[in-house]
Amino acid sequence: MRVRVVLFTSDLRVHDHPPLRAALDAADAVVPLFVRDTGITATGFPAPNREAFLADCLSDLDAALRERGGRLVVRSGDVADEVAKVVAETGADAVHVAGGVSAYAQRREDRLRAALRDGGCDLVVHDAVVTCVPPGALTPTGRDHFAVFTPYHRHWSAQPLRAVVRAPRAITVPDGIGSEPLPQRPAGTSPGLAQGGERAGRARLTAWLRSGIAGYEDGHDDLAGDVTSRLSPDLHFGTVGPVEAVHRAAAAGGPGAEAFVRQLAWRDFHHQVLAARPAAAHDDYRAQGDHWRSAAAARHDIEAWQEGRTGIPVVDAAMRQLRHEGWMHNRGRLLAASFLTKTLYVDWRVGARHFLSLLVDGDVANNQLNWQWMAGTGTDSRPNRVLNPVTQGKRYDPDGGYVRRWVPELAGLSGAAVHEPWKLTGLDRAAYDYPDPVVELADGLARFRAARGLN
Repeated sequence: MRVRVVLFTSDLRVHDHPPLRAALDAADAVVPLFVRDTGITATGFPAPNREAFLADCLSDLDAALRERGGRLVVRSGDVADEVAKVVAETGADAVHVAGGVSAYAQRREDRLRAALRDGGCDLVVHDAVVTCVPPGALTPTGRDHFAVFTPYHRHWSAQPLRAVVRAPRAITVPDGIGSEPLPQRPAGTSPGLAQGGERAGRARLTAWLRSGIAGYEDGHDDLAGDVTSRLSPDLHFGTVGPVEAVHRAAAAGGPGAEAFVRQLAWRDFHHQVLAARPAAAHDDYRAQGDHWRSAAAARHDIEAWQEGRTGIPVVDAAMRQLRHEGWMHNRGRLLAASFLTKTLYVDWRVGARHFLSLLVDGDVANNQLNWQWMAGTGTDSRPNRVLNPVTQGKRYDPDGGYVRRWVPELAGLSGAAVHEPWKLTGLDRAAYDYPDPVVELADGLARFRAARGLN
């Protein structure tokens, strides 16, 4: 009996899964395998919210495989060692895996290939599983990646996408393959954390395509309206495939669909940057000579930012949403990042680490490179742009609904006044148990401009 192994990583689904389909087409039986990789654990990347979502995903994946006659095999340890053990136990002649982009994923592929080579087992890496277009497939003349989104998007849009792969009807798993129990949700998660798993993700996608995508172009920055897909956790864990999402959005049609697909292109853009420059996960992509305030000197400001008590309502609202849901509106992410890096002049890595400690969609490519974009050390062609949180709040939360939801201390303020509570005087100001701003916005801007030599 010919056996192949399918190593699941960031592709926890059975729909539109090229590695699974290829393995089934080439073998009599497959081993659907997930390794709880101690190498990832050692990096400190796992966080309670992502661990909880992952537990949901693995449980749902196992259920989907069992509906088709199979099951998920779970192991813990070094990923190369555990895969090699399963290959030895089954006599598998190939291992199928989705290609990754991070430095860790690239090392994992190298180590897997080396570990399997001596046993005569091939490693088959599949592109266009985690992303729509493989990193490196589109490059400008003389360079290994696009550093500017607009030309990348132009080429990306002209690139034909592969067809969606149908989900298998039947799966045969060899007898006698041992598995650990499925992991359980840990304690200490955000109370508003979304449910994980392919069923939940596909339901979110279907519901949003039916009732939300039409308003996406005009409303995606509306903080209170929250006209977003909320699919970022599903894309991160691969419970929804990006290629299928593009095809289904294109079928829906309209300006909203075009705007949504553009966001998926941004996701691919960041992945191809990180694949070419893995060090951008922790080093400046384009250094600006910054001498960020030390963590000790900025400790009070950093803690206030993390806890949502900076005295800047829209920033505090965003940070409190993050703590409660393990997710944050995209416009809120931009404002929170701009405030920390440009107004408080705190190293982007401080903010990126905090986001990764809570974000259920905490993706190294998107998180780190979006932080660098806002800090002016990334791919932004205007590295010194600063988002004024008051102006932005009035523009994207004009009636103050987003702020009042997450900062209930200010619920008594009506309309745009909620964005500037420091303008209250006397008894009116005393009535609100809300802190004064940790910094005057003009002072923060002056400090940033001086640090960048812009004065």
